[in-house]
Amino acid sequence: MHTNSEDSLAGTRLTRRRLFQTGGSLGLGGLLPSLASAQATWPTKSVRFVVPFAPGGSSEIVARSTAAELSNTLGQSVFVDNKPGAAGNIAMAEVARSEDQHTIILGHIGTLAVNPFIFDKLPYDPNKDFKPVSLLAKVPSLYVVHPDVPARNLTEFIAYAKSKPGKLSYGSAGNGSAGHLAFEYLKMTSGIFMLHVPYRGTGPMLTDLLSGRLDASAIGAAAIIPFIKSGKVRCIATGSAKRLPQLPDVPTVAEQGFPGFEMTQWYGMLAPASMAPANVAKLSAETMKAVRSPAATERLRGDAAEAVGGTPEQFAQFIASEQARWKKVISRANIKPD
Repeated sequence: MHTNSEDSLAGTRLTRRRLFQTGGSLGLGGLLPSLASAQATWPTKSVRFVVPFAPGGSSEIVARSTAAELSNTLGQSVFVDNKPGAAGNIAMAEVARSEDQHTIILGHIGTLAVNPFIFDKLPYDPNKDFKPVSLLAKVPSLYVVHPDVPARNLTEFIAYAKSKPGKLSYGSAGNGSAGHLAFEYLKMTSGIFMLHVPYRGTGPMLTDLLSGRLDASAIGAAAIIPFIKSGKVRCIATGSAKRLPQLPDVPTVAEQGFPGFEMTQWYGMLAPASMAPANVAKLSAETMKAVRSPAATERLRGDAAEAVGGTPEQFAQFIASEQARWKKVISRANIKPD
């Protein structure tokens, strides 16, 4: 039989237990809004968008277009920081080690799908050191020649190159760059032999192409169309699957005797692996809005670039498929780093 004192003690314990549970719930309830608020307020300062190439190429156009719109959707300024060097490896390695939650980088066919297969050792792991955010845009490669080259189309150019094996030169933004891949792909397909001259970025290479120091190049449409329009270079073929609205009279490589040929550059956004999952999720959602906004879509379309967007999972799958594709091409062409 329980005594009154025992009943009183049991009641006190029950009351304390209920108070503890209630207090714990209230404490957690007060904490959850704080956590949600902290996540919702990211970013808390300007976001640094690193571009691992020199200014002047398609990467610059895609990055600045995205940054301009993303600044509006994120509520913080997003600024582009060009960090060229070593085929993009310097910038990739720096961002891979970043832990400030406000540094992101422009991923590219070269840094993600080419460098892993041309360098014996990379200062970063493209699949482990980064979190895919979103595929931003695809840019068709255009095959162009200096006006002094006596070729009006790809067929004439191939015949001319075969008549002068090893005497013609083409430039690219560097070994393993998209332009390098594009021209090696054409060389393999058409059977021509030309000298490759690598530069540290599209801008420096364009300077020599426009001056006539180079005979040809394969360049992203966004960067080269203004020079085609002004007559400073001649476009002999597009690497796109279909003719471009901006250049309706220029046939594709596929149309000029090479069915199925297609060559496009692509650009995406990556975050360092240290970025919090909630921040990556927010960044991805806002990036898709930015890239698919009417202003960004129209701006990219004006430069013959296709706005894409997409989830981190979709971008990760795309990277994997591109790595499998270009591993084969690099092996056949025996592409080596600088």
